[in-house]
Amino acid sequence: MPSAVAVVTQLIQQFDEAFSKRSWHGTNLSGSIRGLSAKQAVWRADRRGHSIADIVVHCAYWKYSVRRRLRGEKRGSFPLKGSNWFGLPDALTDVEWRGYVRLLKEQHTELRDAVASLSDHDLSRTPAGGKEPIGFLVRGVIAHDLYHAGQIQTIKGLHKRGGKR
Repeated sequence: MPSAVAVVTQLIQQFDEAFSKRSWHGTNLSGSIRGLSAKQAVWRADRRGHSIADIVVHCAYWKYSVRRRLRGEKRGSFPLKGSNWFGLPDALTDVEWRGYVRLLKEQHTELRDAVASLSDHDLSRTPAGGKEPIGFLVRGVIAHDLYHAGQIQTIKGLHKRGGKR
């Protein structure tokens, strides 16, 4: 009889599918931003809405935040000033946009490494100073990637139609 696959192994697989690996649900987070220009990344459906660039930095921040909690690291080491939504400029160069994409990928890799170092037992542990168990945080960041991938796909569709819903 085959042994059960470790829960952490399953979470890593889901983590990868939500971010960059092939999956049945459609476009993942990396796929949703692949090939976008800076001009596309800063477009907003309306002035109160978030741009794709806003979402990319927001996702990078929450990957950082979860990793920091898992490892017990201090706050304040995210490469950009601020938290959650960063109020990016309405115009970016392609170099700046690629820098935000690189930031997202770096934060993803660092969080993935932190999750891969966990044991199944760790998933039920609540990090020091936290309110939620580690497994809850990891499942949350997976869902967060998928939610924002869908949001980005919607923004791209609106942009393609000239903002008309």
